[in-house]
This record gives sequence, structure tokens and C-alpha cells, in this order.
Amino acid sequence: MAKFNAPDPRNNGTFVWVNGLVKREEAAVSPLDSVVQGGDAVWEGLRVREGHVIQFAEHAERLVDSAKALAFAEVPGVEKVWSAVEETLKANQMRDGVHIRLTLSRGRKSTSGMDPRLNVFGPTLIVLPEYKGRVYGDDGLTLITASIRRNAPSFLDSKIHHNNLLNNILAKIEANVAGADDAVMLDERGFLAETNATNLFLVKNGVLKTPRATACLPGLTRRYVLESAAALGIEAIEADLSLTELYTSDEAFTTGTMGDLAHIDRVDGRDLPAGPGPITKQLKHHYAQNILRTGRPLNF
Repeated sequence: MAKFNAPDPRNNGTFVWVNGLVKREEAAVSPLDSVVQGGDAVWEGLRVREGHVIQFAEHAERLVDSAKALAFAEVPGVEKVWSAVEETLKANQMRDGVHIRLTLSRGRKSTSGMDPRLNVFGPTLIVLPEYKGRVYGDDGLTLITASIRRNAPSFLDSKIHHNNLLNNILAKIEANVAGADDAVMLDERGFLAETNATNLFLVKNGVLKTPRATACLPGLTRRYVLESAAALGIEAIEADLSLTELYTSDEAFTTGTMGDLAHIDRVDGRDLPAGPGPITKQLKHHYAQNILRTGRPLNF
């Protein structure tokens, strides 16, 4: 069964930010905006818990770096981004159980076209906060392997957190058709990259393994798990990993802002050991107990 959050009625009538506060139902971007014209934008997913925006500094840094990599003419500073996020949350009195989709586009163009020189109005900053739970819940995930490959750096560097997500969406469609939760995506060489929405980890003989951040996004939850493993004395490596290694793993799980750590039960018809394994449980517990410390507190 697919795992996803149904619309939450508490989100009706809330405020969002589109270069300023506006009601959710009235929010819009111009048909000349770069995100509409060519998916020319960068984004982040933020989680709000107990009055803190989790890993805000890291998310904001990646947003700004991605915009710089795409040569945006104007890139707002981290504090300007924080001001928009905090003002939007304050307008809604949202302090817990909230997910934010943060988007920065190159902005509105003077006329339709691909050329960034047509962008003469500055960037568009969008803050979309929603009451939303963890997307996968607590059940184990069923995955299939997609035929669509993850972008290699020679095509589009995954270290740019960009809005061009069509290959991920096509992989997700394959998962939907197969009745799976998500799809494993391989790199151009056939090694594991990530799923269509999350990073991948597996455990074999007590060693935690994750694909190199070559064709996958070096996710922030991924980074936190690797740092947690070091703190807990768990051996962890980044390596070229094959599907066979995933099929025969002792434990496997995904990581991401939307789902935290979610264990994998089945891949391509192969059953993995049932339930989250001991290392997965240890890392999940550490995450739950400590992730709040990474958050920036809200001042309302």
C-alpha cells in the first residue's frame, strides 16, 4: 500500500509566502516565472518540531549554494530566508508537526524564453508550510528498481538541489504502477544511487553502508546518520553498492526530511529480514533523541 499524507484540513486558509504573505488559496506565481517556464529553481524541505526548524542552517546553506551554482543574479542571504520562514510560521502560529516546502526560483521573466538575461525582476521566494506527518509512517517500505537512471554529474550535478525532478517522478510512476512505495534508482553504471525521494542505507555484518554521493543528493539526514554512526561507534562506509548487496543486506532503510529513517522490508520481490534491525533501531533512537538540537528556535 502506498504511504502518503492525505490533505490536512488545518492547512485551509493558512498563509504562505510568495515574495510576501498571501493566503494559501490565493497564492500564485506568474506564468513568466522561471519555475513555470523551465523548472529553473532550487528547493528545500524543512521540518518544524517543538518550536524549532530542524537543520535550518544546513538547509539554507544548500539553498543558497544551489542558487549560486545555477548563477542566479540575485541570491537572498540566509537571514532573509529565515525572516520569510519565521514570518510565515508566525502568521499561522505553526510550531510543531509542520513541513515546509521552500522554493527559490530565478524569478519572473520580461518575456517567455530560456535566456536568464530575461530575468530582470529578481528571484521568487516561496515558503509553503503545511501540517504534515512523516510520509512513510512506521510500516516497512516495499521498493522496486526503476528503469530510469539517476542523473550523473556529467548531465546534471545532484549536489544542486534543483527543481528538475522529472526522472524522479517517472521512477515514482513505475513504483505506483507496481504497487510499491518508492523506486530504487541506479546510477549510469548500474550501482545504487538513491530512491526517487530519499537516500539509501544498508547494513551487512554490522557495517553500515551507503552509496557514494555521486549520482545521489548528499542529503542532510544522510549526513546526520553518518555523523551519528561515528558518535555511536558504528562502522560506516560510502561505496559503490550493487542491487545484490541491497537484496542480501541484513537491514536496509531510507533517510530524508519527509520520512526520517524508514526501514525497508522488500525490494524487487525479495524479502529483507522483518522489521527494523538493531542498527536501524539504534540510529532511529539517536535521531529522535537528538535531532532537535540541530534546529533554529522560533521567536514566537
